[in-house]
Amino acid sequence: MVPVGIDKISFFAPHLYTDMTELARARNEEPGKYLVGIGQTEQAVVPPTQDVVTMAANAADQMLTAADRQAIDTIIFATESGIDNSKSGAVYLQRLLGLNEWTRTIEMKQACYAGTYGLMQARDYVALHPGSKVLVVASDIARYGLHTPGEVTQGAGAVAMLVTENPRIVTLERDNQFKSADIMDFWRPVYATEALVDGHFSADVYRDFFKTLWERYKAVTGRTIHDFKGFAFHLPYTKQGLKALRDILPEASETQQAALLAEFEASRVYNKRIGNLYTGSVYLSLLSLLSNSTTLQAGDRLGIFSYGSGAEGEFYSAIVQPDFKQGLVSGQLETLFAKRQQLSIPAYEQLFNEQLSGAEDRVLDISQDPAKFVLAGLQRQQRQYVAH
Repeated sequence: MVPVGIDKISFFAPHLYTDMTELARARNEEPGKYLVGIGQTEQAVVPPTQDVVTMAANAADQMLTAADRQAIDTIIFATESGIDNSKSGAVYLQRLLGLNEWTRTIEMKQACYAGTYGLMQARDYVALHPGSKVLVVASDIARYGLHTPGEVTQGAGAVAMLVTENPRIVTLERDNQFKSADIMDFWRPVYATEALVDGHFSADVYRDFFKTLWERYKAVTGRTIHDFKGFAFHLPYTKQGLKALRDILPEASETQQAALLAEFEASRVYNKRIGNLYTGSVYLSLLSLLSNSTTLQAGDRLGIFSYGSGAEGEFYSAIVQPDFKQGLVSGQLETLFAKRQQLSIPAYEQLFNEQLSGAEDRVLDISQDPAKFVLAGLQRQQRQYVAH
């Protein structure tokens, strides 16, 4: 069977952020609680001129060639921050990105997990349709509300992945183990704009799912921790992934434990500065690992743990390819971080409450948003997306 996997990967987050030390002080908390206890240093902030559609378009546009845009025949849009209960976000992407009209467009949802399901569907589709290319995007805005316990784990961004035969970055193995359970650890009713979460319970469920799937994976495949170079975790906050990794570290030698911890640090460099992005979180972690590890090489096996509250989890492996660096957008995150603008806490709080909502016509000032694709306002209850 021809190998299938991620040929290209790209990321986008808005140009605004808050500093977690300043947020901690504004909330009368010790900065160490956020910086060490949660494992976050900065957090992306979404202006009214960005939403999940524009972020997804901005991420994908940076990696797609003209040939890609003609070859893509499926767009899978994963989000739990959708803008319409009927129309798929993928349909907007088809137009904004200039993709051909002979394209399937679909949106899917299962908390933070849907991006992984979309990726696996893309893998299987390409395997059955030689020559096809599938665009998978995971785009989200994590919102818990001002002055809430979850505020420190907010964030936003989009990861775009191009799935093809003979990929340059990683091949996706067919060793997936998955599990679901009806659990109320996190949810957002259709009438709510912010998520509801039982934080400590959700953290426990996350770790329980990981340990259960890890044991099942080992039993089914016969592999052990010694077969893995590193792991990428869903990171609603980066300390969560570290706790999960520590649960299985005793299975490794002291030398491998140190190596796995070093790879984990590489995998959370970007997440620490972006925050939570729900469906895209685990793939930002993968991108961070690929970009920041100094020891990854062709043939290395990476373990990937995806988790979505409510709850669904999946563990699988991916194999690093010889030209994996060529599938990354060179200097992308470094440029983003260098150009970002820090917001004061009052300015951040004001923007938090200015997101586009309601049915009244509204024109947004797009002049201050440097992104290519922006949300210009609402006319006749239709979002106005433009490139500028």
